[in-house]
Amino acid sequence: MILFIAIKVWRRRNPTERPRLQARQKFTMISIIIPTLNEERSLPSLLDAVCRQGVEYEVIVVDGGSQDRTLEIARCHGFRTLPSPPGRRNGICVAAKEARGDVLFFLHADSSLLPGALNRINEVLLANPKIIGGNFRLIFAGDTPFSRWLTGFYAWIRSVGLYYGDSGIFVRRSVYEALGGFRSIPLMEDLDFVRRLERFGRTCCIKDPPLITSSRRFDRRHPLKIVYGWAKLHALFWLGVSPDRLAEIYKTHAPLSEIEEAPIGPESPSLRASATARSSSGHCS
Repeated sequence: MILFIAIKVWRRRNPTERPRLQARQKFTMISIIIPTLNEERSLPSLLDAVCRQGVEYEVIVVDGGSQDRTLEIARCHGFRTLPSPPGRRNGICVAAKEARGDVLFFLHADSSLLPGALNRINEVLLANPKIIGGNFRLIFAGDTPFSRWLTGFYAWIRSVGLYYGDSGIFVRRSVYEALGGFRSIPLMEDLDFVRRLERFGRTCCIKDPPLITSSRRFDRRHPLKIVYGWAKLHALFWLGVSPDRLAEIYKTHAPLSEIEEAPIGPESPSLRASATARSSSGHCS
């Protein structure tokens, strides 16, 4: 008993124990990774929004071979640029290796980042060490019935642990490395990563502020064809069709510009073990 009391008194008086624990929990930087390919129209507004964020961050614009002013715009903002082979997965892997942050935040160039977004990531991860990562509630820009439907649909599938790269995936760096990062597959690399992330531990969907994404990928495409292609690929994946074969099928449903960019979204789907997701996913207001 005397020994127990002595240890408690020593811990109260010793100033090194708690600061060491707090230092492990404090994030010093968020690494924002933005894969690009000919994004001169979308990138300026996103980078301007990033500059207005109030926490410590770094931005890595990793480019898959742009022929426009994408790299010039990134450099004019003072942000780091890296080359990569074409494809978002390749860009993410290249940038993640070079990133210095404790948290990795993967952001599409056509996203709109609202004030306080980075601060919310910090708050969520610091408040609960068991949360390993997550994403943002996604809103599709454009006042059309289909964009509104997509916004509601994304909210519903997130409730069962299914979400895509366009919703702003963030993850503790240590977890990203433990998972081995994004796998080298021709399609569904974001959802393959999400599936492993959900199985690894608890995630969180930040609802406020949301992330706004462009609806440009759906321009001049009939909503029924989009939904049909999405459902078809999901069903085939459930049946065990390989990602290589799915990539071939995907080309028959997506415009050429999207095929070149290897996008991730509802038309580039994967599976999610919903039972696992329900037990590990959560929502943060």
